[in-house]
Amino acid sequence: MEADAPYPDVQYPDAQYPDTPYADVQYAQVGTIRLAYESFGRVGDPTVLLVMGQGSQLLGWPEPLCRALVAQGLRVVRFDHRDCGLSTHLPSRRFALRHLSPYTLDDLAADALALVDQLGLHDVHVVGMSMGAMLAQLLAIGAPNRVLSLTCIASSTGSRRVGRPRLLLLRRIPLRRKALHRDAAGSLFARILQAIGSPAYPVDERLLHELGARCYDRGYDPAGSRRHLFAVLRAHDRTSALRQLRVPTLVVHGTADPLVSPSGGQALAAAIPGARLVTVPGMGHDLPPQLWPLLVAEICAVVARGERGRVPDPTALGAQPTYREPRGREPVCREPT
Repeated sequence: MEADAPYPDVQYPDAQYPDTPYADVQYAQVGTIRLAYESFGRVGDPTVLLVMGQGSQLLGWPEPLCRALVAQGLRVVRFDHRDCGLSTHLPSRRFALRHLSPYTLDDLAADALALVDQLGLHDVHVVGMSMGAMLAQLLAIGAPNRVLSLTCIASSTGSRRVGRPRLLLLRRIPLRRKALHRDAAGSLFARILQAIGSPAYPVDERLLHELGARCYDRGYDPAGSRRHLFAVLRAHDRTSALRQLRVPTLVVHGTADPLVSPSGGQALAAAIPGARLVTVPGMGHDLPPQLWPLLVAEICAVVARGERGRVPDPTALGAQPTYREPRGREPVCREPT
């Protein structure tokens, strides 16, 4: 199923929610890996696990976007992958050239599932971006009873035939440059985001620079980002396994994505039975503020579908929470027609 976007009638929630509880960075020990995460919203509300892409920290999920989801009655959790941000970084000296990828996408997906366990949750709604959507797919494939709904943004199936990057993009991205200080990291980050971003929805370079500088402060690790990339490159095609999924699924892809071409999103939606494909004209490989209203509406809609199909956790002491439509305004989380 495909839908055109953006939707002009979507209302964006207010920017400030003074009555909403927010937590500082917390940590979960997953074997030898310590994952940094943040939780927004009320414990007991349906939980949305946000999974970011290659080398991207939890800051890649903008806090206003998280708050907008919380305003619709959801709990939101975002986290740093291993080798990223405030989570555990593996020492580069341990790995020779023949061991460029000491872990796989399955390992990163297992990290995410272990975080869910650490949070004491039986099941969650998973939203992934780019590599994060690949991990979300693996979660749905490997633990289908733990994933209530699946949202994949700017991603693909793992098939080498679809989702290929534009060749000219390689000339615009400074792959081998390494920032030596905070300001340089901000500039490099802004340059990369502008190269892969949405031409129809440009983001102020100063905001990108500041975000890159904040990421530098939290843990700058180009080697870790490369290890993420090698994990992606060695991953298998998931198409056959995706055909077996029976989970409410949303696929969002921009027509102007230079890093993962639209054929990736199209193939992903075609592989998952009943998946809803939202094609966004002019969107690239980013989450520009102009599209947050659309994302909030579409994510909430697939969450509502997932909540209706919830199977009670047999280990839970009480009833599972049910999804609440927002009160006091036209519901944003409505089933698309």
